[in-house]
Amino acid sequence: MMQKIRDFALVAAALTLAAGVTSAAPEQDIRKALQQVVPDMKITSIQPAPIDGLYEVMAGTDVMYVSADGRYFMSGHIIDLKNRKDITEPRLAESRSRLMDEIGDNQTVVFSPKQPKHTVTIFTDIECGYCRKLHSQISEYEQEGIGVRYMFFPRAGKGSPAYEEAVSVWCAGDDEARRVAMTKAKSGQQIAAKTCDNPVDAHMALGEELGLRGTPAILTETGEMIPGYVEPKRLAARLNGEVGG
Repeated sequence: MMQKIRDFALVAAALTLAAGVTSAAPEQDIRKALQQVVPDMKITSIQPAPIDGLYEVMAGTDVMYVSADGRYFMSGHIIDLKNRKDITEPRLAESRSRLMDEIGDNQTVVFSPKQPKHTVTIFTDIECGYCRKLHSQISEYEQEGIGVRYMFFPRAGKGSPAYEEAVSVWCAGDDEARRVAMTKAKSGQQIAAKTCDNPVDAHMALGEELGLRGTPAILTETGEMIPGYVEPKRLAARLNGEVGG
């Protein structure tokens, strides 16, 4: 849905959005204008933005900004240059966090110490080199007090070898059997091909909704998105608030 907006909104919004009728409630004009362009958009909230004349529109895990009359659309992050602060990212993080809260451990492959200090959700592709590097250090992440919840995001798509491997990992058996199968697959070993009811398609859809472009993709408990591989000690320091970006 949001890809459709990104494809044409910046060019088409000013030309297409209805702005001829204004009401006492800008939220109504904005909702009407956006839904004329993208009827299937599921708007979750509309509220005043930090900039006068703009409104923040949340649609799933996406944030956009629209003028009060519903005519002009802006996509991107608002940066407070005076305070050197990204105003948009915290709102995105909140929506990601809410989404992740809906995913139970029983829908993921979990590697974790008994009492983790932090738990991250990692979208992974079994064939991805940096995903394999990350998993080769899974015991080091656990030693740092980090629990990992794996979700599958085979970049080559449904029906690819990585997709079939993901399904086979999930269908390997109980939680321990899945962990064993995951470790074998990520080390390049052949695992038994199996099928069963599985969450791989749901994981991929969620990754698309989050706008993932690659793997590994690490989501923290606060909803921060960290793209790419981060070595164990540095990730622990970041989660502990000892280092930034």
